[in-house]
Amino acid sequence: MQEVVFIGDELTATGFRLAGATAVIVPPEEAAGALRSALEEASLVLLAASHARRVSASELNAALTSTHPITVLVDDILEREPPPDMDRLMHRALGVEVS
Repeated sequence: MQEVVFIGDELTATGFRLAGATAVIVPPEEAAGALRSALEEASLVLLAASHARRVSASELNAALTSTHPITVLVDDILEREPPPDMDRLMHRALGVEVS
């Protein structure tokens, strides 16, 4: 079992590799498949925000709310695309968005 898996771009993966993570470098359109594989193998999954946007909302939500493995959204190293504001998205989906 792999302890930590990062899914995202090559540049951001470099830092996670130095920290001991397994890096899965895929184009964003292949992120959903990479996420499914990582969820079966890892204790912690780090998913780049740019790749998270290409995963279906239901699949992403299931991964983020699961306790095993823990899944976290991370910025890319150049902060080109910040992670989605999950709190705001959840409030909007539940119809309790506060202005």
